[in-house]
Amino acid sequence: GSNALRMSSGIQIKLKTAACKSKTSSLLCSPEPAIKPQSKPSDKLNPRTIDPFTTYSRPPSAFAAMYAKGGIPCRLVHGSVKHRLQWECLPETVPFDPLLVTLAEGLRETKHPYTFVSKEGFKELLLVEGATEKAIPLLPRLVPVLKAALAHSDDEVFERGLDALVQLSAVVGPSLNDHLKHVLTNLSRRLMDKKFKEKITAALQKLEQYGGKVS
Repeated sequence: GSNALRMSSGIQIKLKTAACKSKTSSLLCSPEPAIKPQSKPSDKLNPRTIDPFTTYSRPPSAFAAMYAKGGIPCRLVHGSVKHRLQWECLPETVPFDPLLVTLAEGLRETKHPYTFVSKEGFKELLLVEGATEKAIPLLPRLVPVLKAALAHSDDEVFERGLDALVQLSAVVGPSLNDHLKHVLTNLSRRLMDKKFKEKITAALQKLEQYGGKVS
């Protein structure tokens, strides 16, 4: 009787052990999770967006990439009152080609510090001695870039493009006249906007002043 009791209890222990092992192995080896996440109907309508802080974020613009690589020879210096540019070398020694065109392209940027660097860099480069002779050969490439800024939907980009156009006109004078027809359409469209009417009118007066009677 005691032997039979021992055998039955031993069989029960073996059966329990085997059951535990099979349950453990099924959990470890099962290709599917025990609980499947329920998909919501909204998942099809609203796919998961990309986290902007991951490595899959939007690639930088050409100007931003060049600035990051040190291709723009000036840097933003944060001041207590206002910001300024610090040039790695004297602006007089910097080749206008292609830097002036690159800075003009940067006027379409909408993020800091690229907005400040492009606007201030373009302005300061045109102030150097001999800027007129250096800028005139670049007009066929500069004007289309400024036209793109003037056609931009962002108001601040448009204003930067307008300021740059007036600055360029002050430097190259009548040489800009033949190119003005390419930008006047963009100016006339914005002229209908009340908030730009005064600024554009003043800009046109300056273009006429710098361009002479022909303009």
